[in-house]
This record gives sequence, C-alpha cells and structure tokens, in this order.
Amino acid sequence: MQVSLSWLKEYVPIDLPVSEIAEALTMTGFEVERIVDRYAYLAGAVIGRVDSVEPHPDSDHLTVCRVDAGDRMLPVVCGAPNVKKDMLTVLVTPGFVLPGGMAIKKSKIRGVVSEGMLCSRAELGLGDDHGGIMEIDQSVAPGTPVTEALSLSDYVLEINLTPNRPDCLSIIGVAREVAAFSGQKMTMPRVEFPEGETDVESYAAVDIQDPELCTRYAARVVLNVTVKESPFWLRDRLLSVGLKPINNVVDITNFVMMETGQPLHAFDLDRLAGNRIVVRRAGQVPSFTTLDDKERRLSPEMLMICDAEKPVAVAGVMGGLNSEISSGTARVLIESACFYPTSVRKTSKVLNISSDAAYRFERGVDPLGTVRAADRAAQLMSELAGGTVARGVIDNHPKPAAEKTVTVSTEAINRRLGTALSRDEMAGLLESVAFIARQTDRDQLDVRVPSFRVDVDRPEDISEEIARLWGYNRIPVTFPAISSDSGTPSLMFDLKGRIREIMTGFGFAEVVSYSFISDNACAGMDFLQTTGRVDPISVLNPLAADQSVMRTSLIPGLLMTMRHNLSQQINDMMLFETGRVFWKKDGGDVLPEEPEMVAALLTGAARRRSWRRPEEASDFFDIKGALECLLKGLGATSCSFTAMPAEKCDVTRAGHTARVIVQGVEVGVVGEASRGVLERFDLKRPAFIFELNVSTARPFFSDYREARVLSRFPSVARDITIIVDHGTESEKILNFLEEGGDNLIENIDVLDVYEGGAIPSGKKSLSFRIVYRSQEATLKDEFVNRVHAGIADRLVRAFSAELPV
Repeated sequence: MQVSLSWLKEYVPIDLPVSEIAEALTMTGFEVERIVDRYAYLAGAVIGRVDSVEPHPDSDHLTVCRVDAGDRMLPVVCGAPNVKKDMLTVLVTPGFVLPGGMAIKKSKIRGVVSEGMLCSRAELGLGDDHGGIMEIDQSVAPGTPVTEALSLSDYVLEINLTPNRPDCLSIIGVAREVAAFSGQKMTMPRVEFPEGETDVESYAAVDIQDPELCTRYAARVVLNVTVKESPFWLRDRLLSVGLKPINNVVDITNFVMMETGQPLHAFDLDRLAGNRIVVRRAGQVPSFTTLDDKERRLSPEMLMICDAEKPVAVAGVMGGLNSEISSGTARVLIESACFYPTSVRKTSKVLNISSDAAYRFERGVDPLGTVRAADRAAQLMSELAGGTVARGVIDNHPKPAAEKTVTVSTEAINRRLGTALSRDEMAGLLESVAFIARQTDRDQLDVRVPSFRVDVDRPEDISEEIARLWGYNRIPVTFPAISSDSGTPSLMFDLKGRIREIMTGFGFAEVVSYSFISDNACAGMDFLQTTGRVDPISVLNPLAADQSVMRTSLIPGLLMTMRHNLSQQINDMMLFETGRVFWKKDGGDVLPEEPEMVAALLTGAARRRSWRRPEEASDFFDIKGALECLLKGLGATSCSFTAMPAEKCDVTRAGHTARVIVQGVEVGVVGEASRGVLERFDLKRPAFIFELNVSTARPFFSDYREARVLSRFPSVARDITIIVDHGTESEKILNFLEEGGDNLIENIDVLDVYEGGAIPSGKKSLSFRIVYRSQEATLKDEFVNRVHAGIADRLVRAFSAELPV
C-alpha cells in the first residue's frame, strides 16, 4: 500500500517529520518498508534569472538567453513566447532528465550553443501548462533549488500490511491510524451534490441471484457525462500511489477506491442490455473477455456481473471489454458492492488476474461503506465530468451485516498483556480508532466493533488492538520465574551433541536442511525403514513445489548442499547433518515414525596435492572409516559391515555399499551414491555417503571407558598372506582374529589386497600385519613365530585358505 503524505494530510492535520510517522506506523503494526521522495527527480533543477534576451540569428521563433544560474552565466536557446528579461524561472542543465525521459545535453541549436533548458510546468510534471516557461513570482536568489524555492515536498510511504487489516488499504484507513497515535482529529470528505429530478430506478435495476456471494450491491447513475482527461490534481493523486490515469470517469473510481478502500466499477449504461444488472454465477458461459482484452476460461461457480443478456464483468476482479467506458460514453452506472472474499480469491487465482479490486475484496471490505463510496464517486463525476446524478441510489442488500459486539474483561486483558491499564484508558484507546466501548460493570467493557474492522471477532482481537495502540514498546519487560534446580538434558540431546563433537573433530562441516523436500528428491530415500517402502508424507499446503513432502532421509539435503557448493567452485566437501526423518505408518491418521538420524557425505579430494604427495581422491573406505570411528567414539561394540545385495541398492552403487551392523542389529548404510541418484540431483562427481539410525543404535552406545596400563615391553610385528575366495570379506578375517586370537595380539592391519597374476581365478591374496606385545615380558622371536604359525593354521582351516608358495 502506497500512501502519499500530502494526500494523507487532507484528512488528518499532522506536522510530524515523515520518519516519525513511519516509525509510529511500524510500532502500531504497519511496517513501513520504504519512504520515497516524490520530487527527488527535481534534484539539479534550480531557479534561474534571465539576464538578457536576444533574437536567434537563424530562427524567427527562438531566442538566445543569458541565464544567471547563481554561480555562472549560461547561454540557453529558448522557444517559449513568454520569456523576458529579469524573469525568474526553472533552469535545468546538462545531465538532468525530465519526467518524460528526455536527457538535457549541451548542444547547438541552429548554430547557437545551448547549455540548458528553461522549463514549463508540464515539462517538470508540476501541472498542465504547456504554453510557456514557469514564471516564479516570489523573490528567490538564482541557483536556489526548485524544491526549496517552491516548497515542493511530498513523501510516499510504502506500507506492508498484514492480510487481516484490509481497512487500511485506503488513505482514510491509514489516516485513522495516524490520527489515533498523533492525537489529532480525522476529517472525512464532505459528500454533497445536486441530484436530478428523475429517480434512479427509471434508468437501471439490480437483481442479486446469489446473495451468498454478493451480500450487497449499490448503484448510482450519472447522466450526460463528458469523458476526457482528468485534471492535474486527480492525475497527480493517482500517480502518487502508483496508479496510471486513464480518463476522468475511470480515474474517479480508482481515486475513491484508494481514498475509501471500496473498489468501484463504472459501466457504460447504454451498453448494458435492458439497463439491468444481474449478479449470478457463470453457469454454462464458457469464456469472457476482460478489460485487458484477454479471453478468460470461466468455471460454472464463478460469480459474474451480467446485464439482461450477457456477462459484463468478473465480480470483484475485473470488468469486461463489452461495457468499458469510452470517449462516447454519456451515461454511467457506478457499481459499489460487497462480495464474499473466498469467492473472489478463488476466481482471481484460477483466472490468474491480480487487480487492485480483487486484492481488497478477497480480504474483506466494509459492508456499510458501499453507498458512501458510490455517493463519493457520483459527487466527483458531477464536478469533473459535468454529469447529472439521478435521484436516489439503488441499494440491494439481501444479507445485512450483523453488528458485532465483543465483551471483554479489563483484568483479563491486563493479565494477558502484562499491563496495568484502567478501564477508561482501554476505552479511550479503542475509541481513537472508531470502536465504541461501553462499561457494563466494574471490570467488563462491551465493545462495538466498527463495520470496517472485519478482522475483529473475539476478546483476543480486542487485546491485540489495545496492545498495539498503547504501544508494544511501552509494555514493561518481565522475565519468567526460573527454578534454581538445574535440569539434565535429554539423552538424545546429549547424544546428538557428542555426534557433532566427533564429526566436527574429523573435519566434517555440519549443515541444516529443510524437513520439506520435493517428491522426486525423496524417491527411494527410505532404505533404513523397517516397515517396507511406502510413499512419503505429503504436505497439505506446501510453500513451494520443491517442499511438497516430508523427508524420509537426510541424504537428499546433503546432495542438494553438495550441488550448491559445486556451483560455487567448491569441489572438496565433508558434510554431515543430524535430524529427524518421517516415515508413514500404516493407517490414515496415525502419526508418523520420527527417528533421529545422522548422515554424512564425502566428495572430492581426501588429501589435497602438495609438494610431498599427489592428490588422493575420496573413496568408499574414507567414508566407511569415518563411520567406524564415529561408532567407536560413541562406545558401540561388536560393529561389523556386510555387503548390501545388489537388488537392494537403489540409492547406492552395487558392490560399493555395506550394511552397518551393531550387536546383530542393522542400524545404517554406507556406500557410494548410485549414478541414477547423482543424475537426479544434477551431480557430475562421485559422492560417498552414510546414514545411521541413531534412535535404533542408541541402546548400543556407551559412555563407559576402560583404562589399561601401557606395556613397558617392546612389540613384535609379523606379516601373513593368505589366498582366499574372492567373496571372502577381510572384515570377517579381522573379526576372527580379534575374537579368537591370542591375547598377545595388540593390533591387526590389512596391508594389501591382490588379484590376478599368479593368483588363481576366483581367488584373491590378503596380507595382514599383526602386532604382538606382552604385558609381562619381552617376547622372543621363537615364541612369536610359534604363535604366528598357529594363527596361520587356524586361518587356513577356518576360511579354506591357502598359503602362498
């Protein structure tokens, strides 16, 4: 909503600085987003004094003037007939841009240099006079800025209104609020005009066939109008609030809409069949051409304004091309109606029409303001279009609006707001914005709600009014009582803190993504569900198409973060996220399962290139190692990884995916993202991911730590190589050695995996390094060799292995 300060002052006398007005409006609930100086475009225009006027040597209608600009004399070629010596006028110099878009340049006009321009009112956008340059009557020094010399000051406030305040979609509505906080009295425009002798029913009739969607329809008829350009003041008012002038009749309807908040429409009465208005639904009418010359496809339930034969307007949204005001219009029917907001909102959305009228109707207009708005428009058409107003007004009102009275308790309001206002103070605040408050007993007030406040129905609404009018900044700040007993955080909260500490310690960066994602991104991302694959939970009223369902995995958020970073030339990433996912349960209204998860993503270089070593790309084992260390840091024991069957690898790459098992329970998945997933997220680089169900794994985590005395004796290392079947997992061998091995084994590492060459087909060579250490004595080579040979024999028997020759 744009509000011109000069227009506002026509209704409420206020001399506060515009910044204070903006701050006061913001504090009462109307956020002022921007303040625009309407005359900022005149910066650079100054008062000039014509020092001399000489005929142009090569023209009989041009003159060559020397103009005193205050700091210098400038030659100016001028064609105005009223220019004369010692005249004060407006001078613009090279670089200035006129409202019409013409830029002033230093130029030669028929051989004579001109370094500026002397301007008329019309050229400066200050009036209609094209006949000559402006003549400044008062004594002003040359070089004085025009805005200062002519006291040109008008600011436009751009106000961001909440949907529940349609009453302030008008200058009068904002003026009412300004009057309330400034203590001034608001003056409504006087509506008086002569009427003709013939009654309005002789010229037109109104029939409302759908009173549910049109609760009131008022109409005025103006005869013998002359359609022409509006006077400057009317055009200027519309331009100040961002509306384009069209002609005097249409401009008047727009002016009254901006003044009162009531949308109006002007019909050419002679183009209405039967001189009749019928308000009904579209029914079988398939299409309609609106004022913007576009054919609109209609739905049967849309409310239309029709004449005796055909539709002439989409009710509350836009008029039709077949009844618009033209230069030949002589008789005008003024429509001022009250339409059901939901109907207008649906129609506007389906037809994809966003109009100023629909913007107001779909929020609700004053049901008692229709006749006054029609009268105001008729008054202006009588004055500005030379029309004669037919006697009386058609006011078809099938569903009168009920008067609303809300009973409130002053004690309850003070308790709710944290204030100590008296009953009289509350009544005064409410009455400043046209409420009527009447005392019923010592504590209660009966508050009669004005008809234009369609948003007020309950005691809570009255409390809000009192709070904003009193001033949120005046309500004392209090702090809630906080018990001195310190509570302990929840176990899950503490666990998530430990996960963050461990992951950031590994060098991973935490991300936070939306719980709402697109259905496409969510597809298949439910591989940790134990109930089987189901459709994700849809959001009833999504904010956007890419936020239509609840996430079933944290992986999509990490992949979208990866895509965004790649677009910023960040190629190496270590990301993780903790949070809930949402799995639908069987049964329509059953609340979903919401397990806590942790997921991570690794891509790019695991080790960057330096002078010491080449760059090393990330792979499956890097992300698996991070997960192993996370589980170890959380105190999980008996952890293992088993290959995921290829038929289950929808999201990850077959052969490069493992299930995460803790104490026999599957708690997660780790692997490389599949090609299909990468293409879905438009990723050109491999990504390695894991996701862990923290809710399932939590019972296996422990804070228990066991300290052991470090041995003071040296270690002894031995290597062993065995040949096993290609499908044998090295982890099974490691677990076998750790669980059934000698208590002298301190550590086991996989040194090498080799296939081909001398190794038989279907086999592979695995090399391990085993570190032995005793807590009691230094180990002798002979003893270590015997232990090591025994371990080799057990491996051969357990895994049908062979020792290399």
